[in-house]
Order: sequence, then structure tokens, then C-alpha cells
Amino acid sequence: MNKKIFLACFVAFAATFSTSSFAQAVKVKPVKKQTEARPVETTPSDLKTDVIKKPMLIPASGNQGSDWSSPAGELAFPALPYAYDALEPAIDKLTVEIHYDRHHRAYYNNFAKAISGTEFASMPITDIFAKISDMPVSVRNNGGGFYNHVIYWENLSPKGGGEPGGELAEMIKKQFGEYTKFVEKFEDAAKTRFGSGWAWLSVDPKNGELFISSSPNQDNPLMNTSERMGTPILALDVWEHAYYLKYQNKRADYISAFWKIVNWPVVEKRYMQAKSKK
Repeated sequence: MNKKIFLACFVAFAATFSTSSFAQAVKVKPVKKQTEARPVETTPSDLKTDVIKKPMLIPASGNQGSDWSSPAGELAFPALPYAYDALEPAIDKLTVEIHYDRHHRAYYNNFAKAISGTEFASMPITDIFAKISDMPVSVRNNGGGFYNHVIYWENLSPKGGGEPGGELAEMIKKQFGEYTKFVEKFEDAAKTRFGSGWAWLSVDPKNGELFISSSPNQDNPLMNTSERMGTPILALDVWEHAYYLKYQNKRADYISAFWKIVNWPVVEKRYMQAKSKK
């Protein structure tokens, strides 16, 4: 009888001890999981620092000849030489941001893809333009879009405006009569360019003369498809994405505002450089 009572007490004690131990074990497991999961929370911020990189800068236009003589596959996307809002009120902040960071960047990226792994990657972009009639459309459109916009952004400045000086001013006066007549002729080329395109002031490599022209889409005077080939020294983008947010369909107002931000010192350097290569 005593053995039965002792056995019953032992079983009851063992059951109570097991239940208590199991409950404690269950409580401990979630704590271990939470402790192990905490370090994972820092991963996203670490990844962000690895992804964000500052864009490389193509050297200033004063050394443009050596810049564009590099293999096209080695050209980098240039940083904008001023803040997005620096050209206001002539060109608004949002237009500059979208124009540069979406349109221009897309042309560069697509050009890089178009020439990757081809013989064009080892050619200077100016040599590509000289044979553009034999090139794929993707190279023509995106290569032109990349190059043209670099020229455009560089020949604008928040401290721009006024009139050119030095030998460029003398040549403009010699060929167009007065500065105001040159402006009228340039504006006419920009206004009458049907659809999308560009207006240019270029130097003819054969005789050193200045000439005004316009081109469709992303073509430029360096391309062998141009009516008159030359070295561009001043560019005006008349695609709607260059002005529509501020000016809507008033292209003429955008063209008039352009003169208030022209970076004439850069244009003069380009002229002297092109002239020396004649």
C-alpha cells in the first residue's frame, strides 16, 4: 500500500516538473530568435552607400579637343556645371533637372550600350560622326544626343549674357555685319527648325568662316549628313523638352531668354580652338 502511494506521488511530481520545464523552454526560444535577427536591420543602409556614386566629369571645354579625341567607349557622363536652379529665370529648375538627369543621361546610357563590344567603342566620337551615314540609327541618335547636350550645358551659365569679345566678336561683325544681325539670323534658324532639333554656330574647317545652321533630331554639324560640316561652338536645343514646362508652345520666348545665359567665354575658347585646327 505504501509502495502504491509513493509511486503515485512520484508520477505526479515528474509530470509537474516536465510541464514546467517545457513551458520554460518554449519561452526561451523566441528570445533567441529576436536576438539573432537584430543585425539584419542594418543591411539596407549599408547597401545604399555602395550604390550611390558621384558622376565623373569630362574636362572643361577649354580642353575639348583632347576630351573628344578619347575612344568613345571611355567617355564618361559629365556632371552638370551648375545647380538645377542656377539658370532661372531663363530656364526653370524642373526643366533643367528633367532635361539633364533623364533625357541627357538616357542618351549617354543608350549610346554606351549601342557601341559596347563594337569597333565604334575604340573610335573618337568625332570620327563616328564623320561616318555617321554608315552607322546604326541607335549610334546616330544617341551619340548625337549625348554630344549635343554636353555642348549645350557648357555654353550656358548663370553668369552668362552680354556679347562676345575678342576675335570671335570681330569675326561675327565681319561675317554678319553687327551682333544684332547675327542674333536675328541665329534666332531665325532656331525658330524655323520644324519639329525637334538644334540651332548651331559653327566654324568651317576649310576656311575658318563662321556659319549658322540648324539640324533635325540629334544631328549636328560634325556629321557627314549635314549640308555644311563644321565644328560647333554654340548650341541651342529646340526640342520641346528643353523649354515646354515654362514656355509651353512659345519657342520664340525661350530663344530670346537664351541670350541672357550664354557663356561667351566658353564659346570664345571653342572658336579659338577650332580656328587653330583650320
